[in-house]
Amino acid sequence: MALSSQINIKNKKASFEYHLIDRYVAGIQLLGTEIKSIREGKANINDSFCSFFDDGLYIRNMHIAEYSFGSFYNHESKRDRKLLLTKKELKKLRDKGEEKGFTIVPLRIFISERGFAKVEIALAQGKKDFDKRETIKERETKRELDRVMKY
Repeated sequence: MALSSQINIKNKKASFEYHLIDRYVAGIQLLGTEIKSIREGKANINDSFCSFFDDGLYIRNMHIAEYSFGSFYNHESKRDRKLLLTKKELKKLRDKGEEKGFTIVPLRIFISERGFAKVEIALAQGKKDFDKRETIKERETKRELDRVMKY
């Protein structure tokens, strides 16, 4: 499957805004036109987040563009989509997510080897302003070192 390795939609802001503590890979409950749009690379998770409702964990505010060849069966672009995890993982995430300062953020969407759409999510804690400045400083020093080593 050459297609599966090409689809890798990332949330670049997540690692800058949060300390990532635990990572999980979850399936997504999608409609037919949604998976077709994801395979075309027309999805965005920059402003999305995960939250619990009565029956499970849902990803909210994830934008999947309407499928261009879809008819009246096309999906709503910003609906809530259920994440598929084991009961043990859900219990662990629910317990940690209810603590103050923790949230669940999506990191990337990819297609597995079997052709299923998956989301990598992380239990995260928000960074303070000085942590963000430190991250920028580390990135700049690494870039500078790479330039020096190149010559």
